[in-house]
Amino acid sequence: MRRTRRPLLVLVVLLVLLAIGYVARTVRADEHHGMSTHSQAVGTVALSTLPIEARHTIALIRAGGPFPYSRDGVVFRNAEGLLPKEPSGYYHEYTVPTLGESDRGARRIITGADGEFYYTADHYESFQRVEMGT
Repeated sequence: MRRTRRPLLVLVVLLVLLAIGYVARTVRADEHHGMSTHSQAVGTVALSTLPIEARHTIALIRAGGPFPYSRDGVVFRNAEGLLPKEPSGYYHEYTVPTLGESDRGARRIITGADGEFYYTADHYESFQRVEMGT
């Protein structure tokens, strides 16, 4: 009976190794293309549909300020890996005021060095790329 278990064990080990190889190859391919699996899921939102406070923050960014919060303009590290992978310093964050909040709240605009804008209403748990329109 011991001899019949050995081929089954070898088969299971082989299948596990194949699965690990497939996952590792897929992860390397995603990294090679400069994208995490999360960054592909970033949606889009029209500028005109953002909350008025977010539109005002984007207008301030485009005008170069002045910004109401001392942390506005700091480097956003993209630690969550939800935005496309870029070098350190590529992204910067700005506060979108939230009525009724005693602190900065959860809403932010993230800018990229190539001029793109992202909006998050849930403190970096999800992002939408802002379509600026014409």
